[in-house]
Amino acid sequence: MGYREHKKRAVRCVRCAIVTVSDTRSEAADHSGQVIRELLEAAGHTICHYAVIKDEPAAIRGQLATLANDDRCKVILINGGTGVSPRDCTCETVAPMLNKRLDGFGELFRMLSFEEIGAGAMLSRAVGGVLESRVVFCMPGSTNAVRLAMDRLILPEMGHLVSELNKV
Repeated sequence: MGYREHKKRAVRCVRCAIVTVSDTRSEAADHSGQVIRELLEAAGHTICHYAVIKDEPAAIRGQLATLANDDRCKVILINGGTGVSPRDCTCETVAPMLNKRLDGFGELFRMLSFEEIGAGAMLSRAVGGVLESRVVFCMPGSTNAVRLAMDRLILPEMGHLVSELNKV
């Protein structure tokens, strides 16, 4: 079966978790998390979990472990903590937990970012992969970056990815 046929058979409604990693944001100030929620709901997906957590490895690992064991959750969307500042630890924490990496996500995200912001795109360390049978995407925390990742990469392929992971 070809790619287009796979996409036609993709899951239409996916249950997603949104995790914002930030030392400074609260739920009320989490504009990027809200953008993710709005885009998911507009596309017909549902939110099964939402949290704002500190940029701490233990907090990130704990959140991922919980979500990896939640049968309701099929996709984990993490925003924040992907930069190069000393406190940014999302990528270093998430990447070793992944069973499989989707290197193309980070590569394509940086390519698309370059088209929008130029050389600053190299500062992004966006990561994607599979944890158990969940798809995980780590995006920068800016609302523009979240929109780019969601609109151009995640939403177009999310149902297809979930379908592939749930094949028997």
